[in-house]
Amino acid sequence: MKFIQHIKGGDPSSLSVAEAAIPVLVENHVLVKVAYFGINRADTLQRQGKYPPPLNESEILGLEVSGEVIAIHDSQAKPVHLRVGDEVFGLVAGGGYAEYAVINTEHVMMVPKNINLGQAAGIAECFLTAYQALFVESHLQCKQKVLIHAGASGVGLAAIQLAKSHDCLIATTASSATKLDLCQHLGADILINYTQQDFVAEIKNNWDGCDLVIDFVAGDYLNRNLKLLNIDGTILYLAMLSGRYADNLDMALLLGKRASIKGSTLRNRSDVYKAELIKKFTDACLADFANGQLVSIIDTEYSVAKLADAHQRIENNDTQGKLVVGW
Repeated sequence: MKFIQHIKGGDPSSLSVAEAAIPVLVENHVLVKVAYFGINRADTLQRQGKYPPPLNESEILGLEVSGEVIAIHDSQAKPVHLRVGDEVFGLVAGGGYAEYAVINTEHVMMVPKNINLGQAAGIAECFLTAYQALFVESHLQCKQKVLIHAGASGVGLAAIQLAKSHDCLIATTASSATKLDLCQHLGADILINYTQQDFVAEIKNNWDGCDLVIDFVAGDYLNRNLKLLNIDGTILYLAMLSGRYADNLDMALLLGKRASIKGSTLRNRSDVYKAELIKKFTDACLADFANGQLVSIIDTEYSVAKLADAHQRIENNDTQGKLVVGW
């Protein structure tokens, strides 16, 4: 099969097509002929040598794919809900940038009606991360007030849609009017251009405060988030775009707000955890893609030949939604 190889520490131009053996199908897994794979910031970080794959996982980049089931292992510990020929999408802990991927049976979802394989390739990582952040980690309740930073990212756009489905009020930050227009279209109520406006002041001008903040930035955002947080509110960190160290934590704010500060990841979770998360998400949300209540926002579909351009756009923060690549 063809796959995308990378040079550890290399720039986007170091990505190239190579050949390897098709991965071996193992128990409780299916073999998928990959049609599209999604691009995530984790991929660019792994290419840079900053985010190694979990132990015993593929060194090939890629965390999500869509395609066709072409083989199912003969021995399954649980009943198989899939058939050869099914169009599916799902999570992998590595190995997505390849023509074939072996995927845990319980990490695979059926492509909803009215969704094509390109759109499906942009669902798994961002929507599962957003669902986990809002409902598993933060126990979001209807009509709460939520601030979502990086609102035009794949996870941000997914989180806006999921929070709005629970009748929440949503504020979001982004770097341009075009990105904020997309956030508004999907349900954001307060739009903040962080290059021109102070998000703390904008929140206080509109609300008493926020019940939940979803943050990808860290750095000086930590204390600023605390300033606008309601009593007993939560700040959930999904990334650290400003670096691994935050500014000095204001303990008076933390204690006074009785705040919870949490961090969350998805890639290094156990297979059992991922299976349970996928089942919850499937039961609660998957049908809403078929009826149009939830939308996979694809910024651009690239060919493999243009993969370096996709990585560069991620690193430039120049996206509105997901970038996917088709074989």
